Amino acid sequence: QVQLVESGGGLVQPGGSLRLSCAASGAFFSINAMGWYRQAPGKQRELVATITSGGSTNYADSVKGRFTISRDNAKNAVYLQMNDLKPEDTAVYYCNAAALRFGRSNNYWGQGTQVTVPS
Repeated sequence: QVQLVESGGGLVQPGGSLRLSCAASGAFFSINAMGWYRQAPGKQRELVATITSGGSTNYADSVKGRFTISRDNAKNAVYLQMNDLKPEDTAVYYCNAAALRFGRSNNYWGQGTQVTVPS
């Protein structure tokens, strides 16, 4: 299967910045959409941003203008630049990828990386 490994999480003060990275590895034909989701304690996992292999992006309203998603198809990597971080951004951030294997598309998830913004 596809393995996703996230990095870059940590603690940052309000207004600060953080950059998350996710690298995909394993046996697959291609990866189309990649994205970032987050889940705060006691809350439902929510979409943060997604990006297709063609570069089309989608952002949650709560992060528009502050976060930027990008990817490097050659490296099978996706990034999330987070600026002007707020306490409400505190959550575990998960990398997601839709990968084609043997003609079938499946979603894969990383183990998550903690982002903490104290109030």
